[in-house]
Amino acid sequence: MRAMANSLKLPDEDPGKLRRSVVKPKGSAMSRRVCLFQGAFVARLSTALLAQSLSPSEIDPQSLRRPLPTWNQAEHEFGFANWDRIVSSRTIARGNQVHPLSEGTPLPTFSPGGDGAKQLQRSIDNYKLAGIVVLHNDKLRLERYALGHSAGGRWVSFSVAKSLTSTLVGAAIKDGYISSIDDVVTRYIPELRDSAYDGVTVRQLLTMTSGTKWNEDYTDVKADVALMYSTTVDSGMDATVSYMRKLTRDAVPGQKWHYNTGDTNLIGVLVARATKKDLATYASEKIWARYGMERDASWMLDRTGHEQGGCCMQATTRDYARFGQFILDGARIDGQSIVVDGWLEAATRKQVDIGQPGSGDGCQWWTRDNGPFNAMGLHGQQIHIDPARRLVVAINSAWPVAEFTEESLPARVALLDAIRAAIDSESRSNSGK
Repeated sequence: MRAMANSLKLPDEDPGKLRRSVVKPKGSAMSRRVCLFQGAFVARLSTALLAQSLSPSEIDPQSLRRPLPTWNQAEHEFGFANWDRIVSSRTIARGNQVHPLSEGTPLPTFSPGGDGAKQLQRSIDNYKLAGIVVLHNDKLRLERYALGHSAGGRWVSFSVAKSLTSTLVGAAIKDGYISSIDDVVTRYIPELRDSAYDGVTVRQLLTMTSGTKWNEDYTDVKADVALMYSTTVDSGMDATVSYMRKLTRDAVPGQKWHYNTGDTNLIGVLVARATKKDLATYASEKIWARYGMERDASWMLDRTGHEQGGCCMQATTRDYARFGQFILDGARIDGQSIVVDGWLEAATRKQVDIGQPGSGDGCQWWTRDNGPFNAMGLHGQQIHIDPARRLVVAINSAWPVAEFTEESLPARVALLDAIRAAIDSESRSNSGK
């Protein structure tokens, strides 16, 4: 979500199976599945395509194995809900127990006719919100679906996956697979020696300060974020490593923040190399199965069969909210944190300045100086976590454009403001009793 940092000024409150199965779309080949991403993050669709929308029931998943900017709105809504019918993916298995979402009192303002309900409906009508789950004090306070989405349906995360990848680094350090975030990356990925990543540390990947020259312009078909998914892969090499080792250096490592999905993809490679497990399996073992997610999730694979650490899980909105609650509760399962001591305190607080007052980047979490932090993904995906309020908001959307605009940002802030105001009003009322 580069626009969060560079395109729009944020308000004071941030908007906030163990089995190694591979799901391959029928009739696809591994070399074709990521053709989707040659322009995967381009921001705008043409009005002509929007006017030619088909209903979701008429869409063939095989027809969506083409660049994302050519999708119309109906294809967004269908494709985001059926991502692993379009690309190859690996299952993140759930376990035998489900972490319950205990029913809390519904937020009054979101009852029919309330101001919050009207704001939510505007988000659905104008900004294609597909699902929202609000947890407060570990209780379910609001849940709503639209666009054919449902509590049991899954939705693509886009860059929300970055925050899960970061959490797996904290787990790998605690498990002894990674010695320190100050280790050099080449210790785990030796193919990066004699490249711009020589001397770059794990910490610098996590904070996107590797210093490599990288273009994440979603409107440029020749940008690195597009070419990474289409350039020929060197024989016998991981697709991400093959591309990233050819980059040049733009700044001294550790001195300049620059949003770089490729760096997060390398974090994924690093975790997989260190643990000797694919990311989906490790995510299941450490979080998904043990914490009690309700449904299996999936994780998109690249052309060489490896998960993309920087993008594209698919999970239910409820399970995204559970992940947010898991983080809010200190990444603890059965009273024990799965990450090394101090990890979340650092990862969810500003580590680098991103050029926006009051905002920062932690370790793959968007941070606010006043406490809240977010996992963000293109087309309106978000997990908003507010520790002071004990609040988690998970949102899935199908925005027609990839990033926040001057219209959609205030609308998202207004929706979160309505939720916060309801929580604060309730707290004041309770404190006066």
